[in-house]
Amino acid sequence: MKNFTVPTRAEVSEKNQEILAGLEKAVGFVPNLYSYYSKSDTALADYLALANRKTSLKAKEKEVVNLVVSQVNGCEYCQSAHTAIGKMNGFSDEQILELRKGSASFDSKLDALVKLAKSITVNRGSASKEVVQGFFDAGYSEITLIDVVILIADKTISNYIHNLAQFPIDFPAAPKLEEVEA
Repeated sequence: MKNFTVPTRAEVSEKNQEILAGLEKAVGFVPNLYSYYSKSDTALADYLALANRKTSLKAKEKEVVNLVVSQVNGCEYCQSAHTAIGKMNGFSDEQILELRKGSASFDSKLDALVKLAKSITVNRGSASKEVVQGFFDAGYSEITLIDVVILIADKTISNYIHNLAQFPIDFPAAPKLEEVEA
């Protein structure tokens, strides 16, 4: 089987070297995921534009979606990265585990969001009328629904990249959970 590698900065285009330098300055290091994207002359900039787009979702809401989608898609890299980011956004370890399992008993609005994101991911773009109605009943709008779907797609891209390439995880490892049930 092919051995996938994370390129060094010297191995990527000058444009990507500049982007990676900016990431290192902003984050303190360059996550392997972003370095891996930089193998392509365009993927890193394209992905960052998508990931950093303006959205109706607040930072905590984005992490709810990122955590459950990464769990459903079985991406240990993104589970680990978003466990760390979730903590930076105020979630406790217990809350993060619950979100990854697909619920948020500690917040009814986030519970509706995590249930919708899980259902859409598990059902490849579909969700029951009850789950969708619960999302709207919790106070979310059609604009937010669109933003949730775009975020699911964004996270799925990273999940699939890591699931295929299996480069080293450079975040503290997220605890393992049982398989997420559909």
